[in-house]
Parts: sequence; C-alpha cells; structure tokens
Amino acid sequence: MPYWLMKSEPDDFSIRDLEQLGLARWDGVRNYQARNYLRAMNEGDRFFFYHSSCATPGIAGIGSIVRAAYPDPTAVDPESPYFAAKATETNNPWSAVDVSFLEIIQPVLTLSRLKAEPALAQMPLVHKGSRLSVMPVSEAQWQAILAMR
Repeated sequence: MPYWLMKSEPDDFSIRDLEQLGLARWDGVRNYQARNYLRAMNEGDRFFFYHSSCATPGIAGIGSIVRAAYPDPTAVDPESPYFAAKATETNNPWSAVDVSFLEIIQPVLTLSRLKAEPALAQMPLVHKGSRLSVMPVSEAQWQAILAMR
C-alpha cells in the first residue's frame, strides 16, 4: 500500500477540521510534481496529515484516500483562492482527491523530531528546501513514524 504525506496550513484546514468533517476534498495543489503525486494515489492509500507554516509544524494525524484523483473544481471557480485562469472545464490540468479522517497524533510529531530520527534521513520532508505539499513516504519511513507516536 502506498503511503503519502500531505501538508496543510492548520489555519486553513487542520486535522481537527478533517476529524469534524469526516470526509473532505484535498484541493488547491498548484505544483505539477505534487499534482502528479495526487494522481498516483489510490483509494485506501494512507497519508500523514502535516501541519505546515504554523507555530509547531509537524505530523498531526493520519488520513485515508477515499477517492482517486479527479479534476480540481477550484481551478475553474473564479471565486476560489485556487482559481487557475488558464484552466477550463474541458482542459483542467489540476487534480484533487477525497480524503477521510483516521486519527489524531497527539502530541504533534514535530519537524525537529522527525529530522532527528535516523530512519527518516532520506525522507524529502527533512531536507532543507523541500517545499512540496504532497510527497510519497516509503514503507520503512511510514513504520518509523508510526513507532514515534
């Protein structure tokens, strides 16, 4: 089963928001590499929900992919902050997936703690300059992070 890490700013959408909703659309990704990772996701894949750009960045929970990639409706919605002027209903290069809540990780597994874990040394997240909002996680990395809870 493939594993992923997906970042969101908790002021916009947090693990608690996903918990409350149960199901949500993961949209607004506007980086081609991150979009390609969304397109590689399948129903049942698991992901770490990472809180970014906040006081305590880190892994805050776990979710599941419940619907594989489809055209991101926010790209063609002029009222959306994720509107992409060149996207059209028939030519939309951006994708979204639907996700569900599985669990909260408390306390948050902080970025500094993740960086200190030798088993995660090759994980893109812990490297300086890694800014992708969606990235794959290997089986070994997934297990190492679960063991840190």
